[in-house]
Amino acid sequence: MKRKKSHQERTAANINNRCRESGFSIIEVMIAISILSIGILALASMQVAAMRGNSFAGSVTEGSTWALDQIEKLMNLPWDDASLQDADLDGAAGLANIGADADFRLTRGRYDIHWNVANNVVTANTRTVNVIVTWSDHGVQKSVSIQRVVARII
Repeated sequence: MKRKKSHQERTAANINNRCRESGFSIIEVMIAISILSIGILALASMQVAAMRGNSFAGSVTEGSTWALDQIEKLMNLPWDDASLQDADLDGAAGLANIGADADFRLTRGRYDIHWNVANNVVTANTRTVNVIVTWSDHGVQKSVSIQRVVARII
């Protein structure tokens, strides 16, 4: 015949069962911390990439603004103004020139603004003006350009 367990035996057995079933093992905790760490590292690298992208976008926006500003200034000049002349007479072949080869050059902070003029590229009595803004971004040369055609109003 089976003997009945005493109250103390049952209580001790329940405590032992609870101790075995409750809590996490050290392996489970280490695995959870490892997964969390990998996730946090991935999140940090995404944040750095987003910050670089935002910085580059800001630079492109500022460069575009300088180019548009210069185009507007040139469009408001009279036809025979010196800034609307093909200074080195290289025509359409020189529209993309920058630096010393450009017809004209200005510096605004870290941005260099170059513009080239070519006569009669599209049709007679027109000038094609190409404004190129260059800057250095983390050691890499970047640029944005805007081109307009100015017609001579007779």
